[in-house]
Amino acid sequence: MVWPGARGAPPVVDNIDSRAFSGWRAKQRGGGRWPVVVYLHGCTGLGQHQLFQHLARAGYVVIASNSMARPYRPLQCDPQTLTGGYNLFVYDFRQAEVSYAVQRLLAMPWVDAGNMFLVGTSEGGVAVALYRGDEFRARVVMQWTCVGRSIVQGIAGPRDSPVLAIVGSGDPWYDPARAPNQRGDCGQFMADRPGSQSLLVQAPGQHDVITNPATVDAILSFLGRNRRG
Repeated sequence: MVWPGARGAPPVVDNIDSRAFSGWRAKQRGGGRWPVVVYLHGCTGLGQHQLFQHLARAGYVVIASNSMARPYRPLQCDPQTLTGGYNLFVYDFRQAEVSYAVQRLLAMPWVDAGNMFLVGTSEGGVAVALYRGDEFRARVVMQWTCVGRSIVQGIAGPRDSPVLAIVGSGDPWYDPARAPNQRGDCGQFMADRPGSQSLLVQAPGQHDVITNPATVDAILSFLGRNRRG
């Protein structure tokens, strides 16, 4: 997890059960509640933490669970060939991870339950799009097009929960030669979702959109617009 540092200090990265986090909480005036972002990584595991840092500086506590913590957890993708769709039951794992995170967070007194947000990248973005629960105020889907096999197609979240979707215009994972019928974006599923937006960023040959400053700005702006209070 990542949480805001003391005034002027960088965000802190540690475990949710750590003494460091308990100490940080103890220093908060009046035992206030904090907005939370639950982050779901892509098919190969947790990567760079740049987005977490930006979110923490904006006042969010970021919970980033490690789906690879299960010793028997297989890959759903092959990063060498830029293909996915293997071991489709992994998508059920990701849904369970969201449910578990929600269950734990709602039991914690420092969590602002009215300001929880769900953010995911690639395989994690699929899970964000398909999660049916209504606990999140808004959600962000990165590096996923919302189209493909019926098991992963579309957006299943509540219609009153806005969605920001961001994908690269030339994402190689969705090249028609290796992933037929997956090129596109999530916009076609947003007509009845007020406040939702689908962005195509110029990133030829790249899957990662988080390194694009415009992506970070769009995410922070979107979360800010949907943050209550």
